[in-house]
Amino acid sequence: MTPVNIESLPFTLSSLHNAYAGGLKPEAVVAEVYRRIRLANDPGIFIHLPAEAETVAAAAALGAYDAAKPLWGIPFAVKDNIDVGGMPTTCACPDFAYQAGEDAFVVARLKEAGAIVIGKTNLDQFATGLVGVRTPYPAPKNAIDPEIVPGGSSGGSGVVVARGIVTFSLGTDTAGSGRVPAALNNIVGLKPSLGSLSATGMVPACRTLDTISIFALTVDDAFAAFAAATRYDVTDAYSKRFAPMKVTTPAKGLRIGVPDEKTRIFFGDDAQAASFTATCEVLKKLGHEIIEIDFTPLYQVAAMLYEGAWVAERYAATESIMKERPEIMHPVTRQIIGGAEKLSAADAFKGIYRLADLKRKAEPLLEAVDCLCVPTIPRFFSVKDLEADPIGPNSKFGTYTNFVNLLDMAGIAVPVATRRDGRPGSVTLLGKSGADGLLAGIARTLHEGADVVLGATDWPLPAQNAATSLPGPDAGEMAVALVGAHMGGLPLNHEVAGRGGRFLYAGRTAPQYRLYALAGGPPKRPGLVRREDGAPIALEVWSIPLARFGEFMEGIPSPLGIGTIQLEGGATVKGFLCESAGLAGAEDITSFGGWRAYLEQR
Repeated sequence: MTPVNIESLPFTLSSLHNAYAGGLKPEAVVAEVYRRIRLANDPGIFIHLPAEAETVAAAAALGAYDAAKPLWGIPFAVKDNIDVGGMPTTCACPDFAYQAGEDAFVVARLKEAGAIVIGKTNLDQFATGLVGVRTPYPAPKNAIDPEIVPGGSSGGSGVVVARGIVTFSLGTDTAGSGRVPAALNNIVGLKPSLGSLSATGMVPACRTLDTISIFALTVDDAFAAFAAATRYDVTDAYSKRFAPMKVTTPAKGLRIGVPDEKTRIFFGDDAQAASFTATCEVLKKLGHEIIEIDFTPLYQVAAMLYEGAWVAERYAATESIMKERPEIMHPVTRQIIGGAEKLSAADAFKGIYRLADLKRKAEPLLEAVDCLCVPTIPRFFSVKDLEADPIGPNSKFGTYTNFVNLLDMAGIAVPVATRRDGRPGSVTLLGKSGADGLLAGIARTLHEGADVVLGATDWPLPAQNAATSLPGPDAGEMAVALVGAHMGGLPLNHEVAGRGGRFLYAGRTAPQYRLYALAGGPPKRPGLVRREDGAPIALEVWSIPLARFGEFMEGIPSPLGIGTIQLEGGATVKGFLCESAGLAGAEDITSFGGWRAYLEQR
């Protein structure tokens, strides 16, 4: 196979796993991560970065490539209010710093899935801010335009992904900190349903509203990290049990709520207004119904976030510092949190009661639609804007984000077509708790049609070049798509590998297939059937020597046979399909998105 040019290798999950299957070592990927860090020349991205040799050693400890681990060898970064064992946690406050004795729950889950921690990223101090410059360290530079703020509070986490240094990163989101940096850096920001990701090992801002969030270059990569990290945590009082969530290809005809003309707010940014209008037209062309609604009740909810109860909650998280060492805090952070010192317990309860009233007013609006689509940010602000006014622009950034966690909604920010002035376009899809998969499906479709590069790189979205860039079989071999127990690391893979088969790449079908667990067994067998009401199904493509293919097929029982499978992006490959007559008594497992996910849940 052709050697990988690692310096130009996109650090998407599929690109890395394909390279690993071809022999690339994770130690080489880590070395490339550090080269890209040096090339970025931005001391504001990381607060703590281990020595390169230490991280290379951690990569080497992974051993041989294990395709069964969904994030094997994938580099990621962690916002510095989330613990990584053996590294300091600072919350961008050096005098607060402590050495974490163990990994946060989510970090541990990601490591179990094979991911490699690179370092701890910069943030607005104590996760208070949406701008990314409220830090005593050098502020990270926006990856697209250094004159623009990077966004916060998860600024370093957004920038490090946009520059292609890591595949994904962890942020946190209370008021929009997992979405605003995504909009400003042309990446995806997944703000999960509250309670789906454990907060154990995360320093809180507003404990009742916080969630760990995920930045990535693509929707699929963000969701892969989310799926690997999602697990109920009995030690976290706010952890919730969710059924397994997968990216869902949305049916046409969704009712998508957007702000009506009177309640669309852009603070004079006409290019942002035009960008959002254009995205609404795209959604219409995709077959969805756009429903304009009065956002006034949602804005009233948003205003609650920095009033009464929730300012007091930020104070509760930093009370000992505010009382004993207020001088160690960033002055703007201290000013905002210090507002709680004028509040009483009665004020907090009044705020809680008012929020309940506003939620009741908002319910009819939200129940009338399947989801919302909003601009992620109303306009852009520069570093100089924040130097002149450190609070006003921050508040404006929260126009479409502040109400979300107060209403217990899921969300995902996604790049859309570039604005007419060259700046990145972004919208956020919002829905009820547990709707993460549906929102991601809509976001993926918007991203695929946006014709934009990934972050600040020149890499195209993987699906755009899928038909021409996928590795193929060598002479004398045949490429075959596998969807079940013949995949790498599963019980029947020896029937492929033992005949000289070799892994080419992982991928998914086009969204016109359904997957079934066939009756009978053990062992259980999958059946892939082409259906127009289908969804993308995970698969692996392997090459098998033609001289051994007939021998391999002799062991394949009815009702399975070889047919032509269409992949995402338009490519086709031969693969296993099931005769419809074989579906008697079968279980439809399409919602799992693939055989591995189905087995994991069983």
